[in-house]
Amino acid sequence: MPQVKLHRTVGVKVGHVQVGGGAPIVVQSMTMTDTADARATAQQCIELAEAGSELVRVTVNLPDAAAAVPEIKQRMLEAGCSAPLIGDFHYNGHLLLTRYPDCARALDKYRINPGNVGTGKRRDEQFATICKVAVDNAKPVRIGVNGGSLNQELVVAKMQENTDRDLGRTSEEIINECMVLSAIESTALAIESGLRKDQIIISCKTSRPRDLIAVYRELARRTDQPLHLGLTEAGMGTKGLVWSSAAMGVLLAEGIGDTIRVSLTPRPGGDRREEVYAACEMLQALGLRSFSPSVTACPGCGRTTSTTFQELAERIQGYIRGKMPEWKATHEGVETMTLAVMGCVVNGPGESKAANIGISLPGTGEAPNCPIYIDGQHVTTLRGTYDELAVEFQRLVDAYVERTYVKKG
Repeated sequence: MPQVKLHRTVGVKVGHVQVGGGAPIVVQSMTMTDTADARATAQQCIELAEAGSELVRVTVNLPDAAAAVPEIKQRMLEAGCSAPLIGDFHYNGHLLLTRYPDCARALDKYRINPGNVGTGKRRDEQFATICKVAVDNAKPVRIGVNGGSLNQELVVAKMQENTDRDLGRTSEEIINECMVLSAIESTALAIESGLRKDQIIISCKTSRPRDLIAVYRELARRTDQPLHLGLTEAGMGTKGLVWSSAAMGVLLAEGIGDTIRVSLTPRPGGDRREEVYAACEMLQALGLRSFSPSVTACPGCGRTTSTTFQELAERIQGYIRGKMPEWKATHEGVETMTLAVMGCVVNGPGESKAANIGISLPGTGEAPNCPIYIDGQHVTTLRGTYDELAVEFQRLVDAYVERTYVKKG
């Protein structure tokens, strides 16, 4: 397995957030509202930040979107949301950033896709224009290469080289090489255009886990810039979660990645925050960060024919997510708390004892008792309806937080 240092050497400040340089891995997300609708976009930015997104990105694709950016930023600040705001530019970023200087000033970082800034000589000129705006406004950039929008001139040249020299390389191998080359060459051009190394973050995203692993291993060997990690277009639901985890978990465990996004396709009307929760859980599962108290819950079996433990686990998970914005601001260390909601006597008492606070519900045929364990000790036994159990367990959780975690301020 490749040996890669845990974090990139270079650190980049994005607003008040440090990326790379030994800083904790940063979670980010992207809105899916019409950016021109400043009110709706700012509200989604705030919701994503409260869910755990430490950087929030919006698409800036049209003049109306660029014009709305300063209002979005102002609305976030007025709501007490300090998450840095990132602008995502394709095709016309050089125009929007120069024609809307207030947008350029309001954003905390610009994302540039080198495959979508033009062709030939104009590509380099337009790319350099965006870099100059970043230099003038003292903003960092992310050079974000995507497999689906790669510089086709580079791809054609490498394909022809493969044929002419009879190298026997697969198209996937060539695409992967082109992604890394595009990132490295674009970084050099950004530096030539006046950006410092501590203003540049790199990403090379593809939608195939094995390719993502190969690309980022090579990228990590060839640059010490901070790396933004994500499986692009991961898909919906279980597929998106599994594919993202399969690729990103390997890389994160090898020390590759300084900021991450889990790019999930939401269901129509779905909750955009799910991708933030997924990213936070991934980092927490690997022991790299703690964002929210974790809930251990058994999967269920023939011993747990009642749905009570499932309903209680879901309710407690939702309760914790709802309380975290308040707890995070008032109780230091609460994100490290562990809970257990178990469904029968086999593993219930043991897992409950191992958690900070746990409840072991009765399985089929067991006595209707629900022992509560706090820090390994049996403190009480609950009985009653589902609603009564839920209310009392939430009360016990609240009481544990109040007496265990130091109040801030």
